[in-house]
Amino acid sequence: MERTPPDSIPTAAPAVGSNEQAREREVVVKAVNLHKSFGDLEVLKGINLEVHFSDVVSVLGSSGSGKSTLLRCINYLERPTAGEIYISGVPMGFRLDSQGQRHSASQRTINHMRQNIGFVFQQFNVWPHMTVLENIMEAPVHVKGMTRAGARELALRMLERVNLLDKQDAYPARLSGGQTQRVAIARALAMEPKVMLFDEPTSALDPELIGEVLATMERLAEEGTTMIIVTHEIEFAHEASDRIIFLHDGRIEEEGPPEQVIDNPRSERCQQFFSRLKHRR
Repeated sequence: MERTPPDSIPTAAPAVGSNEQAREREVVVKAVNLHKSFGDLEVLKGINLEVHFSDVVSVLGSSGSGKSTLLRCINYLERPTAGEIYISGVPMGFRLDSQGQRHSASQRTINHMRQNIGFVFQQFNVWPHMTVLENIMEAPVHVKGMTRAGARELALRMLERVNLLDKQDAYPARLSGGQTQRVAIARALAMEPKVMLFDEPTSALDPELIGEVLATMERLAEEGTTMIIVTHEIEFAHEASDRIIFLHDGRIEEEGPPEQVIDNPRSERCQQFFSRLKHRR
C-alpha cells in the first residue's frame, strides 16, 4: 500500500532552519478567533493561542469552561464553528485555493495532519488484545508505513522514555492504571508528533497512581516536548508549565507564567478559583 501522501495533502512545515533559536521561535500550534458551538450552546468564544516549540502550556479552569473542547478542536475531533487552527504554519481542516478562497479539507487530509498531534485521553484507549509493545508499534506500522523491525526499535525507545521497558510483553489487563496511561503516552510519542495534547490524563486514576504519570510528563517537559495539558493538578501545572491559560466561560480570562496566574492572579474570577483550591488543601 502506498504510504507517501500525495502532493495535495499538506505536511507540517519543518523546523525553521538549523539554528536552535529559530527552532524555539517556531509556532507549533496557533488558534485564531476559535469558536465552537453545540446547538445553541457556545462553548468556545474566540480563543487566540500560540504555542511555540518546546512550550509546556497548562489549561486550567472550572468544569464547563471549554478546556477539553479546545483540545478536541485543535486535533479536529471537533470541527470549530469558526476560526482557524494551524500546526507549524499549516492550516488544520481547511485549504486555500489559488484565489485565496477557503475550502474544507478532506477527512484523509485531516487524518494525515493528525499524525503531527499526539493525544492522550482521560481513558487509556489501549488495545486489550495486544501486548504493550504491539500497542505502540501499531500506528507506526499501519499509519506511517514503517517496517515492523523499525517500529519495534522505536517502540522500545518510547517505552524506555516512560520507564516501562520491562512491561513490553505484558497485556494491558496486567498493568495498573498508571502503567496503562504511560503506555498510552508512549503510543502517542511513537508517532513522533510535533505537539502532545493531554486531556486530564490523571482523572481516571486512583490517587496513589497519579504521581507516576505526572513524573513521566515532567520528564517529557524536561526533554523539550511541546505539550498542551488540560489538568486539575495545580501543583504539577505550577512546576512543569512555562505558561498557564485560565479559561472561563469559553474565553481566556488570564494567561501568563505560573507565578502570575496561579500565585498572583489579576482577574476576580481567577482569584476566586485559586482561592477555593488553596482552602481545600
